[in-house]
Amino acid sequence: MTTTPMRIVHCVRSPIGGIFRHIRDLATSQAAAGHDVGLICDSSTGSAFDNQLLEELRPKLALGLARFPMQRQLTIKDMSATLSLYRHIRDLKADVLHGHGAKGGAYVRLIGSFLAMRGQKIARVYCPHGGSLHYDPNRLEGRVYHALERLMGRLTDGLVFVSDYEASAYESKIGLPRAKSRIVYNGLLPEEFAPVEVPDNAADFLYIGMLRDLKGPDLFIEALYNIRLKNGEAPKAHIVGEGPEEDRYRNMVTRLGLERAVTFHGALPAREAFKLAKTVVIPSRAEAMPYIILETVAAERPLIATRVGGIPEIFGRYAHRLVDPGHIGKLTTAMEAAIEDPAKMTKEAGELRGCLAETFSVDLMNDRITTLYQDIKGILPADGAVPVATDSASAASRAQAVYARSSNR
Repeated sequence: MTTTPMRIVHCVRSPIGGIFRHIRDLATSQAAAGHDVGLICDSSTGSAFDNQLLEELRPKLALGLARFPMQRQLTIKDMSATLSLYRHIRDLKADVLHGHGAKGGAYVRLIGSFLAMRGQKIARVYCPHGGSLHYDPNRLEGRVYHALERLMGRLTDGLVFVSDYEASAYESKIGLPRAKSRIVYNGLLPEEFAPVEVPDNAADFLYIGMLRDLKGPDLFIEALYNIRLKNGEAPKAHIVGEGPEEDRYRNMVTRLGLERAVTFHGALPAREAFKLAKTVVIPSRAEAMPYIILETVAAERPLIATRVGGIPEIFGRYAHRLVDPGHIGKLTTAMEAAIEDPAKMTKEAGELRGCLAETFSVDLMNDRITTLYQDIKGILPADGAVPVATDSASAASRAQAVYARSSNR
């Protein structure tokens, strides 16, 4: 299907991790389809690895790559940041503003609404990527962020949820979407479905992800310590990633006497990191639809993961293999089982990979999001085909069922 060219601007606070992977793939596909694409993100976030990925994306961005100071938490500085972003976005004459994460979503919806008041016909699209939906609605911080999300819902034309779980979390914590909404799974490239082989002398375990408690690296380290207490020797392990709590995890490794067993790395490409160890461990406490799970499954690597967010949707009928989040005892047991029976882990990795390519593809992700833009703006594709709309009620009902099943486990 050919598409009518649009001017699309993506905005995200932190250009790192899975959220940036999603934007990078989407922007690349949209540019290849003939759209003019731009990206706005924070100027202070990101390692050398992340900045290199940004620079590789820059030539594909006809509307440019712009970086401004953006704070993670709500602060008075958000007012000056919003003004700076407004001046930049105003001159781009965008057809679509697509915000990713809570901060990116807030900026584009506020600015898009002001531009609409000045007569510019612009679509305001928001993808939470977890974000404020991770907050507990029974705590003050959660109540504040969820109230702001409800207000922002009035300024939203389109919502993209990366999993059924995320859609149900939005409905449960924020309310029924006022805007057109679609559940669009993150996608992988065809070459990512080639298996990754590891050498015989590889370490036992690999943690790969952001170094923050939400992702569970502390649980990973504690499980290694538990195995050492039981067996007298800790398994060899690698920790790949960067984040705000890295020093604390390094100190934890030292305090538990695991320096000889655990090696820290900075950020690495996932398929390169997979070669470091026999089993990947993703002990997250919360997720939306994590790319690292998709990448691990596609590479046919043995995987231990937790039952959070959209991960059960990836595992499908094998979701019973998932570990309860935050349960150090069950995580330790799963890691011990992986050491004892590597052949079983390899077999299960092959089974899990089965139908992934059909559901989680970049082309499908791009098509469903781009046709949502067209639906919002009321424009037909260049070949005259009518975009297929999502049955929001059906999606919400299905999402609520997934949320209820997950919550009851």
